[in-house]
Amino acid sequence: MIDFLSYINSKPMFYKKIDFERFPRIFNFLKNKIPPLKNVTQIIGTNGKGSTGRFLAQMLMQKGADVGHYTSPHIFSFNERFWLNGEDVSDEKLQQSHEILQEILGEEISNSLSYFEYATLLMWILFLKCDYCVIEAGMGGEFDATSEFHKKLNLFTPVGLDHMAILGDSIEKISHTKFIKMAQNAILNDEMNEISVKIAKEIAENKNAKLKFPAEILTGNEKAEISKYIKKQNLAKFQISNLSLAFAGAKFWGVEPNLKTIGSLKIHGRMEQIAPNIFIDVGHNELAAKQIADHFAGQKITLIYNAFLDKDAASIFKILKPIIKKVEIFEYKSENRELIGKKIEDILHAQNINFNKFKKLENNEIYLVFGSFMLVENFLKFYGFKDEFSS
Repeated sequence: MIDFLSYINSKPMFYKKIDFERFPRIFNFLKNKIPPLKNVTQIIGTNGKGSTGRFLAQMLMQKGADVGHYTSPHIFSFNERFWLNGEDVSDEKLQQSHEILQEILGEEISNSLSYFEYATLLMWILFLKCDYCVIEAGMGGEFDATSEFHKKLNLFTPVGLDHMAILGDSIEKISHTKFIKMAQNAILNDEMNEISVKIAKEIAENKNAKLKFPAEILTGNEKAEISKYIKKQNLAKFQISNLSLAFAGAKFWGVEPNLKTIGSLKIHGRMEQIAPNIFIDVGHNELAAKQIADHFAGQKITLIYNAFLDKDAASIFKILKPIIKKVEIFEYKSENRELIGKKIEDILHAQNINFNKFKKLENNEIYLVFGSFMLVENFLKFYGFKDEFSS
């Protein structure tokens, strides 16, 4: 049998024409062959899903339970998408799950699945023995593969403009897509914008679902402990709302988290300081840019940047301009999606931002690598950080 990595890498990331009924049909077929996942929390939103999910998974582990966290995309290894009891799953477990899934699906159905759909079904096999499953939506919520699983709890992270060609060209449309399959219990990030909050409340009322905010759930002491933890771990301030959301989610499951023993946030690339003068962030949209601008307010940084053609680089630079000393364009090859290319120079010229092609790092500069998962991956590989990130 072909190994799982060769198989998954042969699959398309995107379909030219999306059939929204195909995956639900396949999922219903599988429900009669694979037991359901237990105690599922689904996380939906534009930014903060990875951090919120990992915080929650780490808290649930304090209960002595078996916990799986499904996240995407990955930085270096496909295995990063499946975090099981504190570790990325092994190649052996992935291969075993791949073989089980192939036998159940058959060749025709298996070959019809996209990269993300197949990865999501692999997660199903991998997490069958878990007491708790924390699964992140890939894009949107209404038609996302993860929305087919029965979930007892939804955590919603901040919603912003992203993937507009698929999700809609306004906050209203994107919010509706993300909230429409809301579980009977849901918690909204305290930093959610007013438009999204209004839509979430309307959907919750129609579904007779319980919708709350962490600010309503957490005690004053818990809020103070969260702020203290973020400061002690040297995490960005925006992580306060992500940790608060995860904390509220843990309380839903009957866990009283102990932040003194939880350790650091065990997920890479979220406003992470990897050297005294180098920060990396896998964000790629306006919402992420606003959080970064707030984090570096009053400072000047060198932005190492590149992005896919479908991203609104002009809006991102407009937000980041107050903190940018200069932009250094980091070039790399992208096989599946077109990069912004020469257009980036036109945008920077128009906004009167200094720029040049990236050559090397200087000790006297503060750097932020920001623009996409792929940019961060290529930068880290270029500078030999890969081995450090595999631990």
